[in-house]
Amino acid sequence: MSPSRPPQHVVIVGGGSAGWMTANLLMHQWRERGVRITLIESSEIGTIGVGEGSTPFLRDFFRHLGISEQDWMPACNATFKCGIRFPNWSTVPGYASYVHPFFNQEDLAIGSQFFTNACLRRRGTAADANPQDFFIAAELARQGKAPLYAPQHGGPSNPGTDYAYHFDAGLLGQFLKAHAESLGVRHQVGTVAEVNRHENGDIAALRLHDGTVLAGDFFVDCSGFKGLLINETLGEPFVSYQDNLFNDRAIAIPTALDPAAPLPSETVSTALTCGWAWKIPLSSRFGNGYVYASQFISDDQAEAELRQHLGPAADGQTARRLKMRVGRVEQHWRNNCLAIGLSQGFIEPLEATALMLIQFSVQCFVESLEQAEFSRRNQAAYNRRINQMFEGVRDYVVAHYHLNTRQDTAYWQANRAHGRISDRLASILEVWDRGGDFEAELTRHGNALMYFRPSWYCLLAGMGRFPATLQPPRLGHVPLSALQARKETAGIAGRFQDHRAGLAQGLSLA
Repeated sequence: MSPSRPPQHVVIVGGGSAGWMTANLLMHQWRERGVRITLIESSEIGTIGVGEGSTPFLRDFFRHLGISEQDWMPACNATFKCGIRFPNWSTVPGYASYVHPFFNQEDLAIGSQFFTNACLRRRGTAADANPQDFFIAAELARQGKAPLYAPQHGGPSNPGTDYAYHFDAGLLGQFLKAHAESLGVRHQVGTVAEVNRHENGDIAALRLHDGTVLAGDFFVDCSGFKGLLINETLGEPFVSYQDNLFNDRAIAIPTALDPAAPLPSETVSTALTCGWAWKIPLSSRFGNGYVYASQFISDDQAEAELRQHLGPAADGQTARRLKMRVGRVEQHWRNNCLAIGLSQGFIEPLEATALMLIQFSVQCFVESLEQAEFSRRNQAAYNRRINQMFEGVRDYVVAHYHLNTRQDTAYWQANRAHGRISDRLASILEVWDRGGDFEAELTRHGNALMYFRPSWYCLLAGMGRFPATLQPPRLGHVPLSALQARKETAGIAGRFQDHRAGLAQGLSLA
């Protein structure tokens, strides 16, 4: 393979979001160069959709493919996502719930006061610093607004608002399948019975149960946690994250929407006794679930707790139980095989990063082939880059658990007390706690963090990570209060469209 000649026949094993996202990205990039892509999907193996949310990077994915929101969102029962709310992770007064928002151009004035207040408070001065009071996204979610300007306030093309999506993962896979086939991707239904290899260890061909043999010169493993090619065939080791991400199970239960109630525009991730429950609004229903650690609670106990949390809305609804393999492979690209999606690794869905990691992994692979002659060196560079992404996301997710202040169960106490955090995360927390130069600390770690400056401030401040004793502000300097900030953000939110109305009218900022 070289920059002038990508692999001529790519065989993808597995469908779902991972397989069809990969097929679309590769065919979009290479179809003019005669590349053939075949996706094998078993009719016997279902897709796992633990989360039904995304980060804002999914907007870039659809823009790259030239697919409009008007085309894909209605087909996938999708809604807009302004951010994630985290109730009950902290017991600090005033910080029992916080929001990790997606950011808006309108946040510049009020949002800057949040950063000022957070720095004052972590250095011992009394100041309101819960991000849910200072950012437009949080107010939009409170009011059931979409991140779309109302027509009288700039129209759908008005830029400056970042947002993500909620969607039905099964419908998304179907939509992406149809689009990939329209580009020329061949869909083969079948189950892999045997993997044939060349003498050098590369994969040569796949034999299906019906006797069909599919040869290829490059293979993508999207077979889920099974890791059919990367683990079972090539023997690539798996690096577990169980030492500081305890959750290994999930239970999902759908509930009905109230058509008369406002349609939320945020994910809610509520801390329960041994994990957390998600609530994701689609245009057709709520997606709900409980992510938990089986070493602290049984599956039956977890289901009972989730049903109690959901109340009568869950009565009669079937629960789906899922097992999660949390961690990553050592090498995502080995021989002539690339692992994408659950086969390459999974970080629990707390920050909805699964699709982002798929997208980045495929795009970085294409860049590696386009920019340099294939060699073991650029293959190793690719693996280091993807591992850095996984470790960066891992640090941010682990920080949520490490910062919790709950005392009610052994689960939360163990998450806070185990001490198995990376040196990077330990350094970030140390600088924050002693009131050091936090900006310089974040800059020092650069792209390895994966999350930008505002996200770290929102997490640390939102969990109430501040000194217990605070001094009053100095004379002549009164920080912006939460009440004042809420008043200002509420006024700005009035320029935005009702969520239901925005979806119905097909408005878009894209």
